[in-house]
Amino acid sequence: MIAPVLALAALSMSAGAAMAHAEDTTTYETSLGAINGSNATGSVWISLHGDQATVTQEVSGLAATFDGAPYPHVQHIHIDAAGVCPAPAADTNGDGVISTTEGAPSYGKIGTTLSTSGDTSDKAGLDLAVGGMGASYKYERTFTMNAATIASLKAGKAVVVVHGLDPATLSAAGQAAKSDLVPSLPLAATSPALCGTLAVSQMAAMPGGAPGTGVTTQLESSNASSAPEVAWFAGGGALVLAAGAALAMNRKKTIAVK
Repeated sequence: MIAPVLALAALSMSAGAAMAHAEDTTTYETSLGAINGSNATGSVWISLHGDQATVTQEVSGLAATFDGAPYPHVQHIHIDAAGVCPAPAADTNGDGVISTTEGAPSYGKIGTTLSTSGDTSDKAGLDLAVGGMGASYKYERTFTMNAATIASLKAGKAVVVVHGLDPATLSAAGQAAKSDLVPSLPLAATSPALCGTLAVSQMAAMPGGAPGTGVTTQLESSNASSAPEVAWFAGGGALVLAAGAALAMNRKKTIAVK
């Protein structure tokens, strides 16, 4: 009987550790809305534990090619502004396109680059080689998130922006314009196509679980109820107590027989 009791105790302790981890982890999410007539869609989930961020993203309907190759869509978490996506009125020069700088008062500067590899700081913000590629893609990466982005997340003012439009969908003025960030590129290349403000998720688990683990992990937000896990943990504790009581009774019976 001792081995089962120890096994149940270990299981109970593991459940407690998992519950503590879940309580320390906050999940943020957003549905990405189309900007500048991109007709694209997407979703982003961020699981934050301390300064470790696991980002899972799915997008579709973006511009597919650029100069005959898969279109490189640079994407970021923008911070330190109003924490919203720009309205049509943000197009202050009237060319029919909300440029990155025109949208900045709404979503702010780059706090984190959602790069596919390497640097995740603002310095990688315009590195086309580490952008999402093509019309549809999934992005999964775990990295250390900087303090400024974490602060914006917690304040509800962190905004995910995916850049890169199909020039053919723009007005004549928009097609003729150069990028406000990289003048050697067309305006379409760096203008926002998708946008969404991140908020604390009410989902019990991030879709697909933590990237690279192959396990669906419970990622409860700090504001979400953890009652199911508490109940399960309490149940595990009850099983240990019951097993201990049974062991004690068996010992008494053994003594009585002797």
